[in-house]
Amino acid sequence: MELVGPIFEMAKCMGNIACIYIDHHRKLEERMNNLQSTLDILNIRKSDVDLRIKVELQWGKVVKEEVEKWLQDVEKINDEVQIVRQKIQVCPYFSRATLSKHVAQKIKEVEKINERGSYPEPLVIDRPLTSGVRLQIGHLEGEISIKEKIWGHLMGDVVGMIGICGMGGIGKTTIMKHINNQLLKVPRFDKVIWVTVSKELNIVKLQRDIASAMNEQLPEHELERVEALMEILEEKRYVLILDDVWVRFSLMEVGIPEPSFQNGSKLVLTSRSIEVCTSMGCEVVKVQPLSKVESRNLFLKNVGHGVLNVPTLEPILNCIIDECAGLPLAIVTIAGSMKGVYDAREWRNALEELRQRVRSVKGTNIEIFEQLKFSYDRLKDSKIQNCFLYCSLYPEDWEIPRNELIKYWIDEGLIHEFGSRQVMCDRGHAILNSLENNCLLERVVNGERVKMHDVLRDMALYIKSTVGSRFMVKAGMQLRELPSEQEWTDDLEKISLMHNFISEIPTSMSPKCPIVSTLFLQSNQSLKEIPGSFFEHMHGLNILDLSFTGIMDLPNSISNLKNLTALLLQGCENLRYLPSLAKLVALKKLDLRDTSIEEIPQGIDKLVNLTYLDLYSKSLEELPTGILPKLSRLQYLVADRESTTLKLKGEEAGGLKKLETICGRFQELQEFNTYMKSTQGKRLTSYVLAVGQPQGYFWLKSNFVKDVILSECEVGGEAPILLPNDLRCMKICECHNMKSLSDISFFQRNETELRECEVMDCKGIACVLDLLSSPLPCSPLQNLEKLLLSGLDKLFTLVKAQEVATASTLYAPTSPGIFSRLKSFHIHKCSKIKKLFSIDLLRDLQNLERIEVKSCGLLEEIIASEEEEKRSTDHATMTFCLPKLRELALQQLPRLKMICSKHGVMICDSLSRIEVIKCPKLKRIPLYIPLHDNGQPSPPPSLKEIRIYPKEWLESIEWDHPNAKNVLLALMKYREKHSWQAIRSDI
Repeated sequence: MELVGPIFEMAKCMGNIACIYIDHHRKLEERMNNLQSTLDILNIRKSDVDLRIKVELQWGKVVKEEVEKWLQDVEKINDEVQIVRQKIQVCPYFSRATLSKHVAQKIKEVEKINERGSYPEPLVIDRPLTSGVRLQIGHLEGEISIKEKIWGHLMGDVVGMIGICGMGGIGKTTIMKHINNQLLKVPRFDKVIWVTVSKELNIVKLQRDIASAMNEQLPEHELERVEALMEILEEKRYVLILDDVWVRFSLMEVGIPEPSFQNGSKLVLTSRSIEVCTSMGCEVVKVQPLSKVESRNLFLKNVGHGVLNVPTLEPILNCIIDECAGLPLAIVTIAGSMKGVYDAREWRNALEELRQRVRSVKGTNIEIFEQLKFSYDRLKDSKIQNCFLYCSLYPEDWEIPRNELIKYWIDEGLIHEFGSRQVMCDRGHAILNSLENNCLLERVVNGERVKMHDVLRDMALYIKSTVGSRFMVKAGMQLRELPSEQEWTDDLEKISLMHNFISEIPTSMSPKCPIVSTLFLQSNQSLKEIPGSFFEHMHGLNILDLSFTGIMDLPNSISNLKNLTALLLQGCENLRYLPSLAKLVALKKLDLRDTSIEEIPQGIDKLVNLTYLDLYSKSLEELPTGILPKLSRLQYLVADRESTTLKLKGEEAGGLKKLETICGRFQELQEFNTYMKSTQGKRLTSYVLAVGQPQGYFWLKSNFVKDVILSECEVGGEAPILLPNDLRCMKICECHNMKSLSDISFFQRNETELRECEVMDCKGIACVLDLLSSPLPCSPLQNLEKLLLSGLDKLFTLVKAQEVATASTLYAPTSPGIFSRLKSFHIHKCSKIKKLFSIDLLRDLQNLERIEVKSCGLLEEIIASEEEEKRSTDHATMTFCLPKLRELALQQLPRLKMICSKHGVMICDSLSRIEVIKCPKLKRIPLYIPLHDNGQPSPPPSLKEIRIYPKEWLESIEWDHPNAKNVLLALMKYREKHSWQAIRSDI
């Protein structure tokens, strides 16, 4: 009997464990769907952050380190979720519970990263006053004596010009990057300038790059340019680092003053040629190969120390390190290709391959290429190898956008057609990750771009030269003329002339390139015309990119390129006409974005293999009926953004069953509903769908994720609208028959995925939500993060909860969860509203980060004071906590009397900025001000500034503490003549 109790407890415990196990097992699919939804939300936020960075990032600014770290974490979690997806596909039945628990942990990780990604303040900051650019650096193994020697020359007064010499891949650039960053920490120099010169020296580009680093511009005339650069540099004590110099040049011809003891400046060159350095008068510092110990340390750092746990591997590993001959680049790439390999047989085979390829060649460069080619060969998959080689088509040292590169890979057929474009994009990112992990590409710019080491680029071009077909790459070389026709040989497979200044193609030129498959002429903005004979002997052409050129029309010979699969014309603003495309039946991608074509190209209905079509053109007037049904394979369609006549038919668009991305407008609500009915059960990857008249403002601000725009159309009531279940962004403009969002059935659901909502110039809107007409257990807006209300003349309350005698007191307890995730609230030009937030509604706004109230003529109170007084019978201080609020902006509110009642205090521990502009009747800022032990006030630690206008308003403010004004005075700024000035201490 004594054993019964313990046995029972043990059984109970085992039962609990079994229940937990079964629960994990059963919820795998549900949790995976939740993980994907949470990740989608995170990636939407990342897209917003990327867009903001592009807008905010100007000269003299750098992205904040915390933002860079966050972007890296987003990339990392995306990769980890991709691994989870792969595991699920091969997961044994009895491992589902463990994997389900892992997915639940990932959901929490994604949510935490998402929470960190809220940045109401600018994402960029001014560069440090040390006036240099901090460079992204890798691990520097060894080279300590070399680095110290260079540093001694820089800090000394004897040597003014230093030449760092050594073979390609020896580590010259890495050493100088470390020194560059170290120089930024010392006050000896006014400016540290880094310029990459590369193989093809262009004096004008060199001059402009130096001037740009000094935040200066140079005149166009040559002599004036030299003189101006000389004057700019003479004013500073600088270190000028010229990386990768191949040929000697005259400092005086460029405009670089020769460094001397008098001016205190220094010049550093890195070059593969000792002759270049000596001929320019440099003190030569030669970079030697790594020692055996240093080589071993670097190899183990990149391959992982786990290989030492397999005793049979160490001798083989040492032999492979010997074959690398102390070359850091070879060590890193070869180690990267062997990472995760623990089979001694595979290591022996790798060693034998490496020995054979190195011993079979002579010549320093070729020997290096063969060492590096070992890592290329280990990729095994020929398509991944070709993806790597493809990167060599870009200019040397180019930072290549990941998404752009993947699009090219898809166009080229280097990524298997999986049916879904999204799957192909995911595969592209996986390939890029593989190339990065094998150290064949370097990740740069927050992981959004990749870079190819110049030696690896040379190796890629060397590989192509040994296989029977070649790449002709003269990208970014400042060319003003096309290469001569003799250079266009019949063994050319791909030709890249992108990012040059080519302005003309000779009218008689007709290159005989029968196997050329890719021709890149993009970003030659001066190129205005292509002769008809140019394409006559390029019948094998698959990819033709003329984007961002100045061409005005295309020759008729384009029509005969029957093998063409991608015709890319984005940004050809002068292009008005295309010849017939009827014969281009192989065409899969046609990009006419930002061209000036005025009509759909003839024969487009014959392009039955088309999967990608971008027709965004401000001049395009009509999309003829009957074309879309013939393009049944379309996966990506951008049909319109601003045009008043280009519109979609619901039935035609709905018939595109393979569509994943769509951007277009439906003239009538009925057409939109027809389209939505045809897509029920299908989730698009991204969309921007507009109904009614075009609104350029909304298009420009569209996230192009999952947006719907309603403009000048009747919705609600007897005019129902079918909206996507996964809608993320809703924009409504001039829909005057609506009285609230509750008129739309979409907002009568318990919960939606909506993250952003903008309602503008809707004359009938009286409230945002009407809970009387559709009482819900929870709010359809509980996931909303941004709400903008503008030009709503009848709006008198945000949430209508119960009928009362007067509209001004309409504040009953609301449905729980309304606006509970709201971060940004904007209300502009709503002339009828008098009171903004009820106390109950305020309690849901704990995630609010920004409040912006502008030009609301009758607004008297931000937080309803009548409610405060009713609830606080003894007139005790009532506190309101908005813990995440960072910015409060109040502008042009002539009747605003109070933010809250005279007994109310706002506790906002994150508040950094207050703005009060033209609010003459506001007499109190109810901000909680902490007190020192002696009872004197101190400014809230997070508060950085209080902006006011006019400055006289400051004199009328009543403060809760007599010394509060003096404490906050240093934070006060006022506006005068459209600029902000710090208030002087005598005010």
